[in-house]
Amino acid sequence: MQITVGVGAGAKHLGVDRVVDLGPLHPSAHGAYRLRLTVRDDEVITSAEPLVGHLHRGAEKLFEVRDYRQVLTLANRHDWLAAFCNELAVALAVERMTGMDVPPRAQWLRALLCELNRVMAHLVFLAPLTDPVAAARGREAVQAVLEEASGGRIHFMANRIGGLREDVPAGWAERVAGALDAVEVPEVPTGLAGLGVLSRADALARGVTGPIGRASGVDLDLRRDDPLPAYRELDVRPSVRDGGDAHARVACMVDDLAQAVALARECLRRLPGGPVNLRLPKAVKAPEGSVYTRVEAPLGVSGVHLASRGEKTPWRLKLRTPSFNNVQALSALLPGTPVAQLPLVLGSFAVVVGDIDR
Repeated sequence: MQITVGVGAGAKHLGVDRVVDLGPLHPSAHGAYRLRLTVRDDEVITSAEPLVGHLHRGAEKLFEVRDYRQVLTLANRHDWLAAFCNELAVALAVERMTGMDVPPRAQWLRALLCELNRVMAHLVFLAPLTDPVAAARGREAVQAVLEEASGGRIHFMANRIGGLREDVPAGWAERVAGALDAVEVPEVPTGLAGLGVLSRADALARGVTGPIGRASGVDLDLRRDDPLPAYRELDVRPSVRDGGDAHARVACMVDDLAQAVALARECLRRLPGGPVNLRLPKAVKAPEGSVYTRVEAPLGVSGVHLASRGEKTPWRLKLRTPSFNNVQALSALLPGTPVAQLPLVLGSFAVVVGDIDR
């Protein structure tokens, strides 16, 4: 848009920034959110404001009127690409408050299923930027064994308080090994260097975690830094880069994908026998008090703050979701980005909106 001052040959044209609303975006962007951009005349973004609230689920209030078994059903839905990790974080909170000792086989199966969930989620985000056919082939293979183990294709509901709902079928481990063989770790695409730079200081200020945070030099991975029992025996080496640009973000996700495949293979090799759950009373009640648990979900730290008054329902169950923190970083990394490069930058920045508007 231009503003004209004066008339005739002496008229002057003053450039005026345009405000462009993108969204609410199409559901193929993993939920409806808006980006309010200010764009100069030379088609460069000068400011960006992510606007959320279009997909509000009300999950945290729904938790308060459901018992702990029913809570797990809701807990895996806010990030539909990290369902297993989400329900695990809630199960861990109740188990720690009640002092449950989860059987070793359940601990190793949980780690294995978390890594399979990570592979599936990363392939979804990498597909548009790399080889979509190969990514879809690997994702479908992994999704098939996750569905076989849990009975659910997206919302797995495999966890329960005290372990897993049931053991995996006979021959499942061999089929998982075959599914992992079908996963191709893609090459990092060219043309992303220098786009959408997020500094380490900005990432820390906004609590950005996961591959996006590690791409900006935030060396945090709970599988190594605050590990669950099975992860204590695994060699977790997160990929950390300091570029902070679109290339670094995609490279960290590719590296994370490769590591998840390797960790899943190691879990298969070390999977012990025995039971996968504990016998529970008819009504599970957490004692009065509070606890905070967290896991390394595909997009970053997924945490649960559980406050209980000794009843069979939570008094308060607050979620700390990675996408809620990560999406705020768009306001720091988008200024200076040419509009023509916006799809590449947003493609390198993975968020799930249900995880924001939970």
